[in-house]
Amino acid sequence: MRTAHRTCPLCEAVCGLTITLDEDGRVAGVRGDDADPFSKGFICPKGASLGRLDEDPDRLTRPLIREGGEWREASWQEAFEAVERGLAAVPGPARAVYLGNPSAHTMAGALYAAPLIRAMGTRQVYSASTADQMPKHVAAGLMFGHPLTIPVPDLDRTGYLLMLGANPLESNGSLCTAPDFPGRLKALRRRGGKLVVVDPRRTRTAALADEHVFVRPGTDAFLLAGIVHTLFAEKLTDVRVPVRGLAEVEAALADFTPEACAAACGVPSELIVRLARELAAAPAAAVYGRIGTCTVEFGTLAQWLVDVANVLTGNLDRPGGAMFPHPATEGPRRRKPYATGRWHSRVRELPEANGELPVATLADEIETPGEGAIRALVTVAGNPVLSAPNGARLDRAFAALDFMVCVDPYLNETTRHAHVILPPPRVMQAGHYDFALLGLAVRDYTRYSPPVLPLEPGRPLEAEILARLTMIASGQGAGADPALLDEMILDQMLRKAADTPGSPVEGRDPAELRAMLTGGNGAELRLDAMLRLGPYGDWGGREPYENGGEGGDGLSLARLLRSPHGIDLGPLRPRLPGNLATASGAVELAPEAIVTDVARLREALGRQAEGFVLIGRRHLRSNNSWMHNVAPLVGGSNRCTLQINPEDAAELGLAEQAVVRSAAGELTVRLEPTDTIMRGVVSLPHGWGHAGTSQLVAAKHPGVSANTLTDESIIDPLSGNAVFNGVPVTLSPA
Repeated sequence: MRTAHRTCPLCEAVCGLTITLDEDGRVAGVRGDDADPFSKGFICPKGASLGRLDEDPDRLTRPLIREGGEWREASWQEAFEAVERGLAAVPGPARAVYLGNPSAHTMAGALYAAPLIRAMGTRQVYSASTADQMPKHVAAGLMFGHPLTIPVPDLDRTGYLLMLGANPLESNGSLCTAPDFPGRLKALRRRGGKLVVVDPRRTRTAALADEHVFVRPGTDAFLLAGIVHTLFAEKLTDVRVPVRGLAEVEAALADFTPEACAAACGVPSELIVRLARELAAAPAAAVYGRIGTCTVEFGTLAQWLVDVANVLTGNLDRPGGAMFPHPATEGPRRRKPYATGRWHSRVRELPEANGELPVATLADEIETPGEGAIRALVTVAGNPVLSAPNGARLDRAFAALDFMVCVDPYLNETTRHAHVILPPPRVMQAGHYDFALLGLAVRDYTRYSPPVLPLEPGRPLEAEILARLTMIASGQGAGADPALLDEMILDQMLRKAADTPGSPVEGRDPAELRAMLTGGNGAELRLDAMLRLGPYGDWGGREPYENGGEGGDGLSLARLLRSPHGIDLGPLRPRLPGNLATASGAVELAPEAIVTDVARLREALGRQAEGFVLIGRRHLRSNNSWMHNVAPLVGGSNRCTLQINPEDAAELGLAEQAVVRSAAGELTVRLEPTDTIMRGVVSLPHGWGHAGTSQLVAAKHPGVSANTLTDESIIDPLSGNAVFNGVPVTLSPA
């Protein structure tokens, strides 16, 4: 027996794990890492099942090539040569890339996605972001100048938390990296603070809260607008950061009185006023909105209003408020105007955001003939047939592609259409660093997990797979050395740092810097460079931290390897205005695109709620579609059922099953009557629909795909995000 320590890669909580392995390298047990300074031993059922997921017998171990409708195993070289032939036959503008959610949880996905996209020579880029959090990126970009400058609630010091559309007791947190989110919320209440949860369901998080507020799905922007209106009307504002556009925001929201907003969102006007007063009166408070406020028709406006409320109450960039993390690998950000719509999709003319087009139009771009129609697709760790809107249409569209290659460990609902599948190695065989998630942490922290188990002879790391795809897409052939790509990227990174005034390595020789880097592969070398150049790095980082920092032991890959449990970099600290990337150097409270879209919200003020609407649901034992083949994770409450209020079920004469219809499709689904959901609302979890899959456990628990009901023609226009919550549906007996 031996033990290993690593970060759990299965959700956004970045919990430290202690893993026990037997003499054959099999996982004998997983528990929380008590010595991790951030997670402190916390573990959830997903982390506890990491060994079962890692050793899933249905995971692919060799590349697959599909010929004549049949799959066969191939060597890696043969598979890369097949990819070269397939991509060479399709010009760049007719190629597309789709990046799935798990690609944000791997080093390879974070480091090699951008080079792959550039090499593909296409603007047809799609990801799970426009089925999830793109409104937050767009709002942050317009307000703070960069789409990754996202404030998070300072959970450990706040005294009042208003949470909308989030259920961290099930999700473990999202766009807010916080191991043991439940424990942190309980600690908030123990120290006399208050937790208010706004949600159409009385979720586990809502049940823990001091107060639960039912709200009509998709109307959070009205509730927030009513709160902001009240802050202005009652002169409760206390702006403490440099801003522009204060008067413009007040004028734009003049019509959003608590009474008008109450009619739109179903929250009484007196409660809207009270929430505004409580936010303003709390010594330290934060507003936090998540997926329930993103995947709606006013998603970007809702995310904008979240941070407008934080600004107006004096809680942005303030301990206990909403603060900006300072991750160890963050580089400098140039001040320039942030904009979307630099190009538009071919068929529906939808605007680009963050270099991506909305996944809601991916099927259009495949099915509609003409110059620029997608003929070849590369997917990385994605299953859009189950995760994207109107997945049934995508299922048909993928079958018509000339060529498709998928980097994925499973033969699933999406990859079954591929011509080549390239499976990455097991979790235990790869190093891990959370580039994206540590930039959203409620406490600055860093940790690297080296591989626990060796690779089989000849098997490439995921980083090498993506690097070779990049070389092939750029025309350098299936035999090109992927190390050349890493060296090119390192050279560019080091030269840019040496040429940048104020850089910790300004004027130094890039070759000298390159010789100092350590790492066993390209991904580790690049991580080492980013750490050394970062704010705590040993090449001159200026941020102090415990056991290091200025004048002490700065960060590097070697430093992290000597700290297998991670390093605490300290509580969040105020960063404004230094981290703003806006052209003005101030928080832009009234970006033109936002103020213009407020007119759309105003037009909807008088809309009357009619019929039933569908919302999603998270499960503690699940994360999208990729954990349903692990037996311990598909039991208990992790079920694909339609939750409905018992009074609604009785009124409609519904018994065990119901037919649910939307503008996009229909499903027959098992009912779960519960008084935890408000009347007029039904809830179905996403990521299911595994009928016919070759994954043995998932096939026994297939469920149905909620996205059969999602209308891909309805999006949030500012961000292009798909609308999954508040979908109009009708119900009838099965």
